[in-house]
Parts: sequence; C-alpha cells; structure tokens
Amino acid sequence: MNIKRYLPNIFTFLNLALGILAIMWIFKENCFVSGLLILLAAVMDRYDGKIARKLNATSEIGKELDSLSDLISFGVAPTLLMWNIALNQFGVVGIIITILYSIAGAYRLARYNVMEFDGVYYGIPITMSGGIVAIISLYLTKYYINIVVLAVIMLLLSYTMITKRIKLKKR
Repeated sequence: MNIKRYLPNIFTFLNLALGILAIMWIFKENCFVSGLLILLAAVMDRYDGKIARKLNATSEIGKELDSLSDLISFGVAPTLLMWNIALNQFGVVGIIITILYSIAGAYRLARYNVMEFDGVYYGIPITMSGGIVAIISLYLTKYYINIVVLAVIMLLLSYTMITKRIKLKKR
C-alpha cells in the first residue's frame, strides 16, 4: 500500500469530517466550537492540494472530493452557522440569503472544476469566504453586529465567490 497516494485524500476527508462536526455543533447550539471547526477544516483544505502536488498524487477523484468536501465545510456549515446565529430572525429574507450563499459556493466550485486553469482564480475561493464567516461567528460570541450588516456581508460574500471581476493569483 502506497500511503503517499492516499495522504492528500486523508486531508480532504478530515476537511469534510470537520465540516460535518461543525454542523453537528450548530445543532448543539455551540457556535464558537462550530466556527473553530470550520477554521480547522480550512487548514486541512490548505494542505490537501499542497501535499498532492508535492507527492505527485493529484487525481481527478481527489479534485472532486475536495470540491464536495469544500461545499460542506465552507458552503453549508458557515451559512447554517449564520442562520443559527442571526439570519433566522430575518424570516424569508434570511432563508433566501442562507440558500443563496450555498448556491453561490456550489456554483463557484463547479465553475472552477470545469474551467481551464491559467493561474488565476475568478472570485474569492469558497474556503476564504467560509473562513470569513467563521471568524465573524467567533466575533459574534462576544460582540454584537447588526443583523442587517450580517445579511449584507453574507450577500457580498456570495457575490464575491461567483464574480469574474475579482481575480486572485494562485500562490
């Protein structure tokens, strides 16, 4: 068994597991732990691709697993976290914002998987967006932010994931 071949996917599965755990902690109404788990998932996501490239263990299935894991950890978990913290107070508008964020994240990941990569990301990565939401959730455990401001932040993050106006070079 060649562990080098599987090591990147182990990091990807840890990312996914941490995203699922983040959702479970939302159900336990511990948003602080959920936010930390999302940030820890971002660390796993940061290294799965680096390890795959370093070990020459990249694969199409690894790319797909990474996107599916990212959708849970940075598309679903953060938006459910914000729903639980504040967006649920916004009624139907909160529901729409919650769904739009996840849809934007899914679209961003799908677009990335099918486009030719020229060293530039269009829109901010879903990992970055989910990390921002997680950091905001940690801030909200101690401080107050107006619900309208939170709604606008979530809409802006949704937009920034899918826009082609933002270009980031891959490091």
